[in-house]
Amino acid sequence: MFWIRLRSSVLIVIVAVLILWPGGPVTMAGLCLISLTGLYELNRVAGIERQLPGMVSYLFTIFYYVMSYVDPGQENMLFVTGYLTVLLTVYVLSFPRYRFEQMSTAFFGLFYVTVMLSYVVRIRNVGNGLLTLLIFISSWGCDTCAYCVGMLCGRHKMTPKLSPKKSIEGAVGGMTGAALLGALFGVLFGNRLGLAAQDFSPVWGCALICLAGSVGSQIGDLAASAIKRNFDIKDYGTLIPGHGGILDRFDSVIFVAPAIFAVIRVIGLTA
Repeated sequence: MFWIRLRSSVLIVIVAVLILWPGGPVTMAGLCLISLTGLYELNRVAGIERQLPGMVSYLFTIFYYVMSYVDPGQENMLFVTGYLTVLLTVYVLSFPRYRFEQMSTAFFGLFYVTVMLSYVVRIRNVGNGLLTLLIFISSWGCDTCAYCVGMLCGRHKMTPKLSPKKSIEGAVGGMTGAALLGALFGVLFGNRLGLAAQDFSPVWGCALICLAGSVGSQIGDLAASAIKRNFDIKDYGTLIPGHGGILDRFDSVIFVAPAIFAVIRVIGLTA
């Protein structure tokens, strides 16, 4: 199992580089495909992956990415209203074929998967794109540090009913480790980020970004576990051997990207 997970992890890294490195339409199309796959997995647990509500969510996902590419800064509530209106129209005209929980999953999924993952593209557009690496540094670094600290001195359970193995000590260790890795990244690559903000301190800025990302990572991991427990499933899928589905591997990234983007905006970097 270890070697299967390792091979899959290496493949994920390669695919991530191929998607994120070029930027522009390649990155946008790659994130759109990942979002569609994750959305399909979420819809499947609700039994609508090939039903009309699921199809509507896929179409609006594609439309969202096209809209984001054409006008990256657009924040259009009309899109939200339109999506909800279409879903409710399907719900009403097909009643009682679909349950309210299924329609709610279709609505929730677009924002949980599509919109939150799209922040990866926004971060990629900051500077020369190197800040994108902090998404994975904060996510995977937090996981590794939290695991090590939790194994060594974890005593107090953080969410015993949801994830009995996670401890408060591990969570703090994960955040601290991610922040230190971010600071190290700032030391090594701070002058190569291609940023114009004069008040930006690469070391402290990258540490703060990774600290926020580590918080998002742990919330994302627990949120995915909560959803799976509600649906009584172990994994979202089997697409990635040793890991499960797309959502099983990207559950933390879904929350990390918006958290990092929020800090980027707060410290004054342009996107």
